[in-house]
Amino acid sequence: MKIVKRILKIVFALIGLLMLIGIITLWIDSTRTNYLDIHKNESVSNNTYLIKNVNIIPMNQDTVLVGKMVFIKEGIIEKIADTIKVKEIEILDGEDKYLTPGLIDMHVHVWDRYELGLYLSNGVTAVRNLWGMPMHLRMKEDVIEDNMYSPAFFTTSPKLTGPEFIGDDNLNLSNPSEAKDKVVSYKEKGYDFIKTYYGLDKEIFDAVIAQSKKSEIDIVAHPSQKVPFSYHLNSQIKSIEHAEEIVQQPLQFDLDANKLQPIIDSISQSKHTRYCPTLTVFNNIYQMMMDDSILDSESLQYMNPLIKRTDSEMQFERWFNAKQQDPSTIDRIKKQHDFHLTIVKKLHEAGVSIICGTDAGIGVTLPGFSIHKELAFYKEAGLSNYEVLKTATVNASQTHAIMNQLGTIEEGKIANLLLVDENPLEDLSSLKNPTYVFVKGRKLNKKTLDSFREKAKNRKNLIASALRYLENLVIEK
Repeated sequence: MKIVKRILKIVFALIGLLMLIGIITLWIDSTRTNYLDIHKNESVSNNTYLIKNVNIIPMNQDTVLVGKMVFIKEGIIEKIADTIKVKEIEILDGEDKYLTPGLIDMHVHVWDRYELGLYLSNGVTAVRNLWGMPMHLRMKEDVIEDNMYSPAFFTTSPKLTGPEFIGDDNLNLSNPSEAKDKVVSYKEKGYDFIKTYYGLDKEIFDAVIAQSKKSEIDIVAHPSQKVPFSYHLNSQIKSIEHAEEIVQQPLQFDLDANKLQPIIDSISQSKHTRYCPTLTVFNNIYQMMMDDSILDSESLQYMNPLIKRTDSEMQFERWFNAKQQDPSTIDRIKKQHDFHLTIVKKLHEAGVSIICGTDAGIGVTLPGFSIHKELAFYKEAGLSNYEVLKTATVNASQTHAIMNQLGTIEEGKIANLLLVDENPLEDLSSLKNPTYVFVKGRKLNKKTLDSFREKAKNRKNLIASALRYLENLVIEK
């Protein structure tokens, strides 16, 4: 008996030691991102000022308002006019540059706080995280409480799947009652949206939709192969994710534009449905097959180290092996990407509201940087610069009621803005390197934005990231 007690003491001591090491590891990682902290004196003094001599791209209409003044008061756009007279506040000279709404990435996977700085440095002032975990609720709370510089942060629940779709990253539902309970629970915990995923059959899906409507929480749908594609046009579902899902499910990989058209027509008839194509993440399959050294590239130094060591390497190995076994795979992937451009073109022509999303944070799809690649693909698909910019501003902000205060430059809107050198309605690349990024009116200059990028490069937080993911498995599984 004494031996058993001693063994238990040793076990408990080891558990305690491991917990202490874990707490210290997470604390150290949190201190390394304190460059994002907002000090309380900043929260009062840094978000009220007047911008003069600036050209405004309001995005509620296709125009440029030349030579305007913008009065920002406590993070809100108070007034826009030719002349504004205010006393004893800071005046920022826009130097005849262009003021646009901040960009919104509607499909990201956030793994740490370093990424929030990466988004800001690329002009992304709002993100919709589509793989919710407990750490995201803490991020969201810190953003709401103005504790750190960050894009406006919205997050779905964990991914809801059916009982057959196994994976440690999924929440497997076995019956309608469980589905309803999870929706209620996620709303109470503070998740903004419900994320539906593969494997939901009609009975369980109906329960998710019904409870989401009752709980007044929007659904974001990665289409389930267990129900017809048209099932995702329900009014409770505010956006459908991935152009590739149209190819995989209703088209069954048949890249036929004639067969595509009825699907586009059905989506367009559902006036509330928005589509988030995420072309970049699929195109990156092609990029991986074309570049055998992509994992060692400088750009991958911005990827979370846990994801790089797991998902990035796994995806690269999968597609490297695929092209070795069948070289024609490269051409097949390229053709499907090109067909995705056709999907975007036809969605746009049919009047479907396209919202910009990149699927950043997985594979080799980089947080922040990837949005500019995504926008370039929409341009290639035939959208004008104004129409492209709409996908990442006003279209995105109109998807959910809780995002309506973003996306345009109008009086009363939140001052999430970019100041760029050139007119993006003529050159979209001007969005890549903003002179200033404004979040809730707080100004971040280029030097600060560049430092956010540098801090995130080659970060050493693999173990801390693994612990946060382990937390998710313990709490949500």
